[in-house]
Amino acid sequence: MGHRIADIAKALGAEAFGDTARVIQTACEPATAGPDDLALAMSPAYGPALKEGRARAAVVWSGADWQALGLEAAIVVPRARLAMARLTRFLDDQKIGGAGVHPSAVVAPDAEIGDDVGIGPFVVIGSGAKIGAGSRIGAHSSIAPGVVIGPDCLVLDGVRLRRKVRIGARAILHPNVVIGADGFSFVSEAESNVERARRDLGNAEIVVPQDATWHRIHSLGGVEIGDDVEIGANSTIDAGTIRPTRIGSGTKIDNLVQVGHNVIIGGDCLISAQSAIAGSAVLGDRVVLGGKTGVADNITIGDDVVLTGATIALSNVPPRRIMMGYPAVPIATHIEIYKAMRRLPRILKDAAAKAKMIQKVDKSD
Repeated sequence: MGHRIADIAKALGAEAFGDTARVIQTACEPATAGPDDLALAMSPAYGPALKEGRARAAVVWSGADWQALGLEAAIVVPRARLAMARLTRFLDDQKIGGAGVHPSAVVAPDAEIGDDVGIGPFVVIGSGAKIGAGSRIGAHSSIAPGVVIGPDCLVLDGVRLRRKVRIGARAILHPNVVIGADGFSFVSEAESNVERARRDLGNAEIVVPQDATWHRIHSLGGVEIGDDVEIGANSTIDAGTIRPTRIGSGTKIDNLVQVGHNVIIGGDCLISAQSAIAGSAVLGDRVVLGGKTGVADNITIGDDVVLTGATIALSNVPPRRIMMGYPAVPIATHIEIYKAMRRLPRILKDAAAKAKMIQKVDKSD
C-alpha cells in the first residue's frame, strides 16, 4: 500500500515539503533508490549520492536545498539518528503471528494468558506462568513455571525463561535469549588457589589440592527485568544466588552479552555486543558499554559512565567518567599512554644508539 510523505513526516515529528501526497513503498540508500523509494540522505555527505539514484523523495538534513537536489518532495530532519529510529519504527511491519494458541503449543492448565496473546508453534508454558495482554511468544520458546511476562512483550523464537523470572511491559527478547540459568558459582572444600591469589594479589603459594572437587552454588534468586527492556539474540542473564539479578527499565542489551549472577544494571543503560558483566557487579543508570567491554565482579560503575569498546574495568568507576583501555583509565590518560607506547620503539632505538656511542667514547679513552 505504501505511505504518504505527509504521514511519514508526522511520524518523524518533522516538516515535509513539496509533493507531500506522494506515496513511497520503502526506504533506500540514496544511490540505489528508485522513484517509489524514500532516499535517506540525512547529512550533506549523502547529497551527491542522490544524483546516482532515481529518488524523487528523500529525508534530508536541516538546511538542505532539496529542490536543487532534484527532489519533488522532502522531509527535513535536524537529528539524523533520531529520525532513523522513528522512521524504522514506522516502517517496520514485522509480525509474530496473531492472537491465539497454536495447536502444537503446550500450555499448563493453570497458566494465566492475557487478552490478545499469541503463542506460536511448539511453545511450552509451565504451571502458574503469567503472560500479559497483547504479548507474543515465538516458536519453540519455553516459559518455566511461575514466570511472569508483562503486557505487550515480544518474545521471539527459541527464548528460554527459567524459574523466578519476572519481566515488565513491552520487553523485546530476540531469538535464543536465555534468562535465569544458574550463575557460574563454585566452591572447593578447602581454600582454593583462586581464593589465595585474590586475597594476596598473586603472592600466594600455589598448592595442589587434596580434593579438587568444585561444589556448585545453586542460583535461587531468579531475574527481575523492568519495562521497555530489549535483549539481543543469544544473550544470557544468569539468576541471582539468593536475591534476583536485576535489569532496570529502558536498558538495551545487544547480541552475545553475558550478565552474571547477582548483577544489578540500572535504567536506560546501553550494553553492546560481546560485553560481559561478572557476578555481583553494579552498573548505575545510563551506563554505556562499548563492544567487548568487560566488567569485573563485585565492582560498581557509577551513573552516566561510558566504557569505550574493549575496555576492561577492574575497579570501581566514579559517576560521569569516560574510560578506555585495559585496565580502564580516563580516556585522556589512555590516549597519552597509547602515544607513549607508539614512541617507545623509537626511544629504545635512540637509547641503544647513544649507549653504543658512549661505549665507543669509553674505548677511545
